[in-house]
Amino acid sequence: MKTIEITELMGDGIGPELAESVHAVAESMPADFKFIPVDWSLENREAKGDEVIDEAEASMRATKLAVKYPTVTRKRSPNALIRRRCNFSVIYRPAISIKGIHSNFKEDVNLHIVRIATGGTYDDPGQLIGKDAAVSLRMVERTPCLQAAKFAFDLAKRKGLSYGDSHYSVTSSSKHTIQRVTDGLFESVVADVAKENTDVEHHVELFDALLAKIIMDPSQYEVVLVLNEYGDFLSDMASGLVGSLGTGASGNYSFDENNQVDIAMFDPAGGTAPDIAGKNVANPAAVLLAFGMLLNHVDRYDLGHALRMSLLGAIESGQATRDLGGKLNTDEFTKVVIDNIAEHV
Repeated sequence: MKTIEITELMGDGIGPELAESVHAVAESMPADFKFIPVDWSLENREAKGDEVIDEAEASMRATKLAVKYPTVTRKRSPNALIRRRCNFSVIYRPAISIKGIHSNFKEDVNLHIVRIATGGTYDDPGQLIGKDAAVSLRMVERTPCLQAAKFAFDLAKRKGLSYGDSHYSVTSSSKHTIQRVTDGLFESVVADVAKENTDVEHHVELFDALLAKIIMDPSQYEVVLVLNEYGDFLSDMASGLVGSLGTGASGNYSFDENNQVDIAMFDPAGGTAPDIAGKNVANPAAVLLAFGMLLNHVDRYDLGHALRMSLLGAIESGQATRDLGGKLNTDEFTKVVIDNIAEHV
């Protein structure tokens, strides 16, 4: 059995407790995992500076896989630093309704958001022009658009197979009628990729209309492909629709010269939660779902599926942590998930 080597970017706050949960789940599975920890705590990052970034990059380039736990940002964002170092250009975040989680939104959501992780205005802090004006440069690059589009169409094909739906679709969304040059470039690249993937339906929506239509009828949408800022807004809105940021997981991807995935890093969407750190009450659902995404990525769909089904079943039955209305602590919830995995393998 081939050992699955995983770089682990250890974090702050509840990070160590989330890592314990992941390790416990991994040890319960019929697979051989080797975790390679890198201390990414704020204390160590501030003490060692770029040396810690170098260590993380070297390990991730060797393993091609990573799990990242929540980290504090004080002066420099560790997320932004590692994304630049490893050239992560695509973020994939599923937003799926989970039975047992209260939401003010009553429709079922099953969105797979593919976000270009570079460009837009996020890479430019901007500058003041005199006292009364400010400017920021917005950049859209062809290569990240191409990588994200290929990823989105491949994802649609995989999801179509897993759900038994041969018409799984990709919707690209932007403001190309207003941002004709930048968003226009994005849409033209996506259109070219769509021509190479005629077995996947491709739709185009203006971004403001997309938000309204998702709220009116989310069943119209499956894989949604968007530029950087739009993906940020859409991911958080979708998390609100499904009722919890505590179940959000994402994958970050870099690509080789053939536009194939090179390095993949998986992380929970939540923060460090310093108010509950060390109290064994943190909700590990998001990081376990992120670990499930990692298992899918290394072609262990059997284990990824079993983990998800066990976790979702626990929450649906009311066996959840307190933030989701349950009574379990971190260790207890992890044990429930582990005990039920075998039923789904």
